[in-house]
Amino acid sequence: MSQKTALITGITGQDGSYLAEFLLEKGYKVVGMVRRSSTINFDRIAHLQETDALELVQGDLLDQMSLIDILNDCHPQEVYNLAAQSFVPTSWRQPVLTGEFTALGVTRVLDAIRIVDPTIRFYQASSSEMFGKVQDVPQTESTPFYPRSPYGVAKVYGHWITINYRESYDLYACSGILFNHESPRRGLEFVTHKVTYAAARIKLGLQKEVRLGNLDARRDWGYAGDYVKAMWLMLQQDQPDDYVISTGETHSVKELCEAAFEGVGLNWEDYVVVDEKFYRPAEVDLLIGDCSKAKNKLGWEPTVSFRELVKLMVEADMAELNAAK
Repeated sequence: MSQKTALITGITGQDGSYLAEFLLEKGYKVVGMVRRSSTINFDRIAHLQETDALELVQGDLLDQMSLIDILNDCHPQEVYNLAAQSFVPTSWRQPVLTGEFTALGVTRVLDAIRIVDPTIRFYQASSSEMFGKVQDVPQTESTPFYPRSPYGVAKVYGHWITINYRESYDLYACSGILFNHESPRRGLEFVTHKVTYAAARIKLGLQKEVRLGNLDARRDWGYAGDYVKAMWLMLQQDQPDDYVISTGETHSVKELCEAAFEGVGLNWEDYVVVDEKFYRPAEVDLLIGDCSKAKNKLGWEPTVSFRELVKLMVEADMAELNAAK
């Protein structure tokens, strides 16, 4: 069998870097799409750039011709659309841009596939933020969406346009409704890495406190390295379908703080300050997923527990900060 080619949009992000690693280990040629900008951060994939099977190409979810050109040039069998404006607080400050990338960007990729090669298998990164003000506990593939941010609304559009192209044009198009998934590669603006990094810095005497918003918000947190395997499994099935990917456990931001500071031998209550500046205009209080369908149909389940994940992140932050010293 000839080598498969996969195109990953958003390859420089957390999920893109783990997915690229995973696919390269599977023997794929990986094409990563990056936006043209004056500063591009390749830190997460720097260790992969010596690999002959990885190629980076310039393209943009705002420019459909660039997507068509990439598909014509690279001939991928699989496309993973991970690129988005994915930081929820920013979506209130830049709601139109969020919609352009996170909603209409999906349409541009799907339409490029329809035009160039309808046999390409497509994965769309949907999000648990689509559930927002949850209508069922836990959330499944059939739970109604009630998004509570411009990001969540844009993800709902991306999810439904994927289903629409699947049903209208018979494309192999899947959405993975991924609940929160973290790792040492997570951006520092996200609460999990903000907390673990702060715990490490406070332990080393580099800062004195960390300011957070709603400590009672609860999330279903898993390990990003586990979740990219689920993305790949979705595109290996006989029929395209949508799947919830989650751990089935929920933990509060307060529990996150306890675990992170415990990992460096400190009491979180001495260092965490609640700041209303970090409250959302409309809060998502509770997210917890039921991934029974993924377990039964894909044979997928998470391997890293919440406490193992926090420990992994704290240790990576400590190692990085000690190396910098």
